[in-house]
Amino acid sequence: MKKAQESADNSGHHDLPFPPHGKTIVTGEPRKPWISLDDWRAGGEFFPHRGHRIFYRRNATSPTAPVLLLLHGFPTASWDWYPLWDALCARFTVVAPDFIGFGFSAKPPAYDYSILDQANLCEELLTRLKIPRYHLLAHDYGDSVAQELLARAHDGSERAALASVCLLNGGLFPEAHRPRLVQRLLASPIGNWLARQMTRASLGRSMTAIFGDDTPPSREELDVMWALAIEGDGLAVLPKLIGYMAERRRYRERWVGALTKARKDAIPVRLIAGADDPVSGRHMASRYRELVPDADIVLLNSIGHYPQLEAPQAVLRAFMGFHETRLKT
Repeated sequence: MKKAQESADNSGHHDLPFPPHGKTIVTGEPRKPWISLDDWRAGGEFFPHRGHRIFYRRNATSPTAPVLLLLHGFPTASWDWYPLWDALCARFTVVAPDFIGFGFSAKPPAYDYSILDQANLCEELLTRLKIPRYHLLAHDYGDSVAQELLARAHDGSERAALASVCLLNGGLFPEAHRPRLVQRLLASPIGNWLARQMTRASLGRSMTAIFGDDTPPSREELDVMWALAIEGDGLAVLPKLIGYMAERRRYRERWVGALTKARKDAIPVRLIAGADDPVSGRHMASRYRELVPDADIVLLNSIGHYPQLEAPQAVLRAFMGFHETRLKT
């Protein structure tokens, strides 16, 4: 296992493919602290969204602590953030919902799942908790929700002030997104049939294939991912949830535009990307560099699609560094 490394020159800039903020870290870390799924659920609460129960976790560090909203990916849930939870809670008031259709939230079969609706869900939660200003840390599916929230900040329709955005691996640009075969099939006419055929073993193979070779998910993590997927007959709604890939194409101008305009909107954005992710790794970071002015990228070598699970300490360093150097939280 390789030790963590960071390369920078004496000027403070990084002699890497992603100047001026970009850096590359090769990481190998000790085993992370464990939070069981039962404990995660026991520490959560529920709120209503369109008549359905939505699960979320939050801490109460201090009334004056900045608020951090965590947005998870597909097909998992807020539990993905467990390796970072304690460290983030020491600095922020952290709020982490399970999107509708995911995790412990309701999974209604007859529902118009969409990224726009998930963004509404987030704003309703912020309003309920009386949060006027917040920061974002998002991953995968959550990246698209973050882009929609960023677009609302740009056009002035937001319900709470968005102060900063930090993105982990996700399909930020549909032309650079490389969905796996199972994702393409779920989005196809056989999606409903395929979802019913899924097993713990098939999910495990699919998830392991998008992690880094040296940082595979543990058996316990795969057990949790499967438990979250089948909670509330969740497999049945996967073909509906996978519609986010088509949404990314439909709303590309709006969501990519939100990223390219964020600097003018005075909303700092950083991308922290696992380079070895076959879905949205180094190639997605390269596209980000091409399109986003003054792109701030931290590239994690040897890490796959789930940096927060594979290299939590490297993610924490990059995220905390973003807050320490690019903004005052």
